[in-house]
Amino acid sequence: MRQFPIDKIRNVCLLGHGGSGKTSLAEAMLKYAKVTDRLGKVTEGTTVTDFDPEEIKRAISINTALASFEGNDCKYNIIDTPGYFDFVGEILEGIRVTDAAVIVLGSRSEPTVGTEKSWDYCTSRNLPKLLFINKMDDENAEYDNVVEQLKAKYGKVITPLAIPIIDNGKTSGYVDIIKMKAMLYAGDSLKEADIPSNMADAASSARDVLMEAVAETTEEFMEKYFGGEEFTDDEIKTGLRAGVINNDIVPVITGSALECTGIGTLLDAISEYLPSPADMPNEKSLDGEVVTADEGAPLSLLVFKTIADPYVGKLSYFRVYSGELKPDMTVTNSSKGVSEKIGKIFFVTGKKQAETDKICAGDIGAVTKLSNTVTGDTLCKQGAKTVLARIEFPTPNLTLAIAPRAKGDEEKIGTGLQRLAEEDPTFKVENNTEVHQMLISGLGEMHIDIITSKLKTKFGVSVDLTEPRVPYRETIRKKVKVEGKHKKQSGGHGQYGHVWIEFEPGDTQELIFEEKIFGGAVPKNYFPAVEKGLQESILRGVLAGYPVVNLKATLVDGSFHPVDSSEMAFKIAASLAYKKGVEDASPVLLEPIGKLEVSVPSANMGDIIGDINKRRGRVLGMNPKGGGLEQVVAEVPMAEVHKYATDLRSITQARGSFTLEFVRYEEAPANIAQKIIEASKQEEK
Repeated sequence: MRQFPIDKIRNVCLLGHGGSGKTSLAEAMLKYAKVTDRLGKVTEGTTVTDFDPEEIKRAISINTALASFEGNDCKYNIIDTPGYFDFVGEILEGIRVTDAAVIVLGSRSEPTVGTEKSWDYCTSRNLPKLLFINKMDDENAEYDNVVEQLKAKYGKVITPLAIPIIDNGKTSGYVDIIKMKAMLYAGDSLKEADIPSNMADAASSARDVLMEAVAETTEEFMEKYFGGEEFTDDEIKTGLRAGVINNDIVPVITGSALECTGIGTLLDAISEYLPSPADMPNEKSLDGEVVTADEGAPLSLLVFKTIADPYVGKLSYFRVYSGELKPDMTVTNSSKGVSEKIGKIFFVTGKKQAETDKICAGDIGAVTKLSNTVTGDTLCKQGAKTVLARIEFPTPNLTLAIAPRAKGDEEKIGTGLQRLAEEDPTFKVENNTEVHQMLISGLGEMHIDIITSKLKTKFGVSVDLTEPRVPYRETIRKKVKVEGKHKKQSGGHGQYGHVWIEFEPGDTQELIFEEKIFGGAVPKNYFPAVEKGLQESILRGVLAGYPVVNLKATLVDGSFHPVDSSEMAFKIAASLAYKKGVEDASPVLLEPIGKLEVSVPSANMGDIIGDINKRRGRVLGMNPKGGGLEQVVAEVPMAEVHKYATDLRSITQARGSFTLEFVRYEEAPANIAQKIIEASKQEEK
């Protein structure tokens, strides 16, 4: 693939709801550009950008994929993203390094939640966008209805450039609003014709909307518009491009990816109206340094995606923001302060890699076998300290315990999970020593399911998933004084330790140990042994075996034997006193309480509050967030929200989001505590 100047590069992200046809659209673009000679199908697992075995098996996009190709004297870097919300991390990777987006819509009811989220992603990064109404081959397509719904939600920025011509339920072409001509499909080409008489009014109305949008892009155009003068086609395109780049115009184009119709029009619109990297504001480093989008500037690039393959090794996708990258260069990973040696570099289309001798500012490519670099890292000229903003990934909110099905696979599972975590920043692994479980966290059940499936196919490990154990605690409610005596004399050296200890509620999580010994009843050199015996004992409570907190222990009396006493004897005596003392001091079970902040559409408020109440939660407040969203703040027992990510998605049709953080321990209700205690006893049997 040849090199292109920066103004001829188009970095475009395909966004949209799951099933809207993004991967099929990428496939149609590649066929139209003659990169492929046949149209692959998602259902058959033959598309270029869905090449992961899991994607082929499930017939959905899971990973962000890159398709680079030439056309219209331009270089297109099309990034195909998943539509399912479990893979939002992949979407954010694509958005971070593109200059514009094509939001792909269905041809029936819109905007869906996927469309809304895609629009919001673009708004958050100020990305210009274009809408492609796909699936116009569907006999129930409702183009006019979709456009009206879009206008109702997003206002006058919605500007159709093409209106489909439908004859007997089948799309035969479209009206080009700029040329004001009908463009009829004729095989792989288009045939120009007059606008059908029954569409003249609709075309004229769409033309008026377009002219008004163009007029508002410059004062000169505004004067011409109000003077009653017609814009030339070139002026329309100039105004359209300016309006799109400024986000004042969002063009709407229509077609069918499966029928390969409207694809040429879409590619023309991308090259004519969407920005090149040179049209977008320069990146700034974290310390405010301007990174000039010029191949003559010092090198800086951002790694936005990592693929970890157990056989091929690591493949890192990147965008060059300034300078140029060549093979065999030594660069600095400024995010980590280490050097990296660059090997071969590639342009990528799906899983195919085309080796190249350089990748310049504004362009996207891949490099193999970087040793210390992960997703989000900046690579720059050797010795430079430029660090670009990382990708802000959401915190995983569904956690499950994972264990290998076969004994001896512990090491393999650990290695596999770490490699998958390198590949996916929204997936986390933790070896939790408190609950003695390995925990994995992701963005939803499908996300976790795919992780475990990859473990099996890539690393040969079958696993079982369970709900993680809740880290309960135990404490006491009253003060008691108890005796602990360890006496053993059966020939030879005996053992003798004797203590009186007062136990009472403390005010810290850690054990508070004090001594008030008078007259040397217990020698000072045995105090540490008593404390150590208690520290080891509090790791296991008397109710359900959970650690004991908020405990104060005061050594007040005891006795010793000049020959038989030892540190071990006093340690055992302290543990005996602990067991009796905690049992006598009204022990109770404590459960962890989390602060839950949920953002949901106003229409879902009642359902959300009802659901929180069912989980034994307490609503603390409600705050308007704007954009039709409300925030609910509540405190909820952590044991009740293991699957909250899944339930919230169901209640809000994926429009809701939440954060949860531990705040404190609180006494569990008697009925809940009894169930936990009984379950603990069953586990011990």
